[in-house]
This record gives sequence, structure tokens and C-alpha cells, in this order.
Amino acid sequence: MPDVAHGPRIVIVGGGIGGLTAAAFLHRAGLSATVYEQAPALTEVGAGILVAPNAVRLLRRLGVMERLLRRAVPLEWAWEFRRWADGRVLSVERLGGVCERLYGERTYTVHRADLLDTVRSAVPDGWVRLGRRCTAVEAGPGGAVLRFADGSVVAADVVIGADGVHSVVRGAVAEPAPARYSGLCAFRTVVPAHAAPDFALRPAQTLWLGPGRHFVHYPIAGGDAVNVVAVAPAGDFTDESWSATATVEELRAEFAGWDPRVTDLVTAGGTPGRWALLDREPLPRWSRGGITLLGDAAHPMFPFFAQGAAQSIEDAAVLAHCLAMPADSPEQALRRYEAARIERTTRLQRVSHARGDINHLPDGPEQRSRDAALADSDPLLRNGWIYGHDAEYAIGGGPAAAR
Repeated sequence: MPDVAHGPRIVIVGGGIGGLTAAAFLHRAGLSATVYEQAPALTEVGAGILVAPNAVRLLRRLGVMERLLRRAVPLEWAWEFRRWADGRVLSVERLGGVCERLYGERTYTVHRADLLDTVRSAVPDGWVRLGRRCTAVEAGPGGAVLRFADGSVVAADVVIGADGVHSVVRGAVAEPAPARYSGLCAFRTVVPAHAAPDFALRPAQTLWLGPGRHFVHYPIAGGDAVNVVAVAPAGDFTDESWSATATVEELRAEFAGWDPRVTDLVTAGGTPGRWALLDREPLPRWSRGGITLLGDAAHPMFPFFAQGAAQSIEDAAVLAHCLAMPADSPEQALRRYEAARIERTTRLQRVSHARGDINHLPDGPEQRSRDAALADSDPLLRNGWIYGHDAEYAIGGGPAAAR
């Protein structure tokens, strides 16, 4: 049973953004945890990430905004939709000043490594164990047992699976469900600012829409680089791995015939990463006994609403609040966490999935109708249910409860 004087023994599997943010919020709530990360160092693969107001307000409460702002880029414009062939602007949304008035925070872009460093700064030294690969989690009376590749065994009252889309912990919570092949893959590359054209250095998130594909870019790393994300048909490629790569020539070929500014930006970048977008149905449950899931381990979603990391940050804040509240058992706290989060993340999974079809319409009547709708729409207001959400207040927390 947990030691009442010191709280439950909490283990977090995974030292990425979700796992470290969970550790940071647990520390703020007066609890302690141990984070087991399989990598020998805390690094974040990938490149850029968008941090929207629903995540920013939570990071601010952690007291890490000063650190984040050293390398974050505040966006002045977002959803600058352009036509694939000639770059004609279909729609653009001003963020500077408007986002703060609507939601109390700005929207930023940042390199994933900078965000990881930011949340790591709020985790006490000694909490993170590197080079420890979890191979199995077994539920048992009053807790769980974790087994590691080095043969070690750890007992815990609460296990938080923040180990990503290929989660080992998920196998102890839900029945295995094979991922479906979406037919799409995503490419990522980073372009140094000195090699990027001026239009890509603006504080804007730009999306080029075309038949079967779309192309996104925005500045990161304090303006020292441009992040590029491109989604295209996958063909026979089915590798869902952050470490898989393509060639610059392969990425250029995917966007042959597009506005030359797109292919020039690809040429200026380094070796692109490439991973298949596999489709998964939302889980009906995330928790079993003292074991639960967080972030991509619980609700992997397509990147079309740029909410994957933000939802893991929301998960972390709510989970820490639930574990810090009086409860008959950790299991009761985990059930409350799941109930508070699952409807929202399921909705985001579904709308993110649907957006791919809208972005990739072939030229024709449907495409022209979409473009007209973009010109008349206000994404910042339409998506208020995303950006205006306060995950801590929704569960009865907030700054007062945190103190």
C-alpha cells in the first residue's frame, strides 16, 4: 500500500515531453516520481512544434515561461493557407493581440528540444533514470511491477505510460489493436535561417494546400531556423519511426510542379525525417488498476491540428491534480483522470483525422468550395473549444489549487 505520509510510489515510463511534463506537475503538486527513459540522454527527435494557448497557460503555471521564451517564436499570423501551384493566399488569421484577448495567451512555435529542456527544468535532479528500457508492466494487487531490459524489477503504486505511440505500458491496459495504414506519410526537415527565403522567416504558420498533399513551414529556435512538415501519399512506406529518413530528392519529387518557393525550401533543408501516419481508433479506456496512459500512448492523433504535445501537457496537469486530491486509492484517482480527459482527446483525434481529407482535395468544385470557406472562416474563433480550454479548471484545479 502507498506510504500515506509521502504519497504513492509513482513511476513514469518515458522521458519525452509528456513524461517530463507529468513529472513537473507532480512535483508542483507535492508528489514525487521516478522517470525511466530508455535513451542514454534526454533528447527530442523531430523538429518544430506549435504551442497553443491551451498548453501555454499550463506551462506558465509551472513557472517555465521565461525559459521557453528564450527560444520560442511568438506567431503574428497563423493558418496562412496558400494555393499549391502559385502561392496565392487563400486565407490568413492574425494572431498578434487577438489571441491574447480571446484566450489570455499567445501562440508560439518552438523546437521540440527547446520545449523538452523547458519542462525538464521543472523536474528535480535525480528523478530521471536514463538508459532504462521497460519491457513489460504487470498489474497486481495494490499496484504494478515493471520489468526492464537489464533484468531489474521495480514495484510501483502508480505507473504512467508516457512511452509514445509504440507504448509498452498500453499492453497492460488495453487489448492490442493493430494500427491501420492511412496511406499518408509525413516528412520533417529543418532549414537554417541563413539558407531560408525571407517569406519563410516571417512569424507565421503557413500551409500550402494541394491535391493529395500539404506543406507547412514556420520559424523556430528563436528565428534561427525554419521547421518544415510535409504530408504526402506514402506508397509502400509503412515505417512509423522518428528515426527513419528520406532524401532531399525524394521530398522534392513529392512536390514537383508546386510553386518553386516550396521546392526551394526543401532543397535548403537537411536530410528529412519520414514516418508513416498509421491510424488508430480511440481507446475506450486508458487505465487499469494503478496503471494509466498519457499523451500518444493514450491518444495518438494526426498532426493536422498541431495538438499532440498540447494534449500531453493537458493530460499531465490533470493527472497530477487527480493524484494529489484525497482519494480512497490511486485507482480512484486514475479513473477520475481518465473520465476528465477521454472525451476531449477522442474528439481531437477524430477532427484531426478528418482534416487530412479536407487539406488534400484535388482541384475542382470541392476544392473551390473549401477555398471559399477558408476565406470566410475564423479558425481562431471556430476552434475556441481547443484554445480556450483550461484543463486544470475543468477538473476543479487552477492556480489556487496548485498553491
